[in-house]
Amino acid sequence: MGLLDIEDLKKSFHSPTGKMEMVLHIPTFSLEGKSQVALEGASGSGKTTFLHLLAGVLPADSGKINIAGNSLHLLGEAARDHLRAKEIGYVFQSFNLLSGFSCLENLTLAMNLGGQTDFEHAKSLLHAVGLYNRRSHRPHQLSIGQQQRVAIARALVNKPKLVLADEPTGNLDPANTDRSLSLLRSLCEAWESSLILVSHDARVIRQFEHTLRWEELNQIKKNEEFFQILEDSA
Repeated sequence: MGLLDIEDLKKSFHSPTGKMEMVLHIPTFSLEGKSQVALEGASGSGKTTFLHLLAGVLPADSGKINIAGNSLHLLGEAARDHLRAKEIGYVFQSFNLLSGFSCLENLTLAMNLGGQTDFEHAKSLLHAVGLYNRRSHRPHQLSIGQQQRVAIARALVNKPKLVLADEPTGNLDPANTDRSLSLLRSLCEAWESSLILVSHDARVIRQFEHTLRWEELNQIKKNEEFFQILEDSA
């Protein structure tokens, strides 16, 4: 058994016509500990739904998700939240930093959700992403690239077993894309966290040794209009 094991995972949503439409069926997928994989697929193809299922943000219709020895598919919402806080880091394309809090506070609040607060560890991560001197700044006082680096530090602050990155460089220019991707991968390696990164950017995908096409993983024929509605609402 790997760090992550999926078996016959399915998810459906109501379509605009009111009918239930299956958007995701993953027959099987496994990820070993300390590994990194890039999942390539077009925008609006259901990749974000997949990550939300892995993070426990959405419940699956059926199937099994085992993460670090935990049967995610058997847990209620509160237990999924607790597991996510302790074992899963999430890097969003839109960063999702708390605007009313400083960089350091964004990290320590994430630590609180995981059940512990270690200010020195939070400060060390801000050092690692080159933003310790801006630890008291709020997100609006940072550049786009700096905000993403804080978001990466926050995702790693609880030393998660699994990091999920949803188009993490989608809002960045090429220079910041390279810097952020390098930071994310090196920090995951340092903390022995496995990484699943999804992207439609071939430039990003090429930097990974292990890649997988979303169309091969998800055994559902894509309804482009419906999938785009799901991605836009995520």
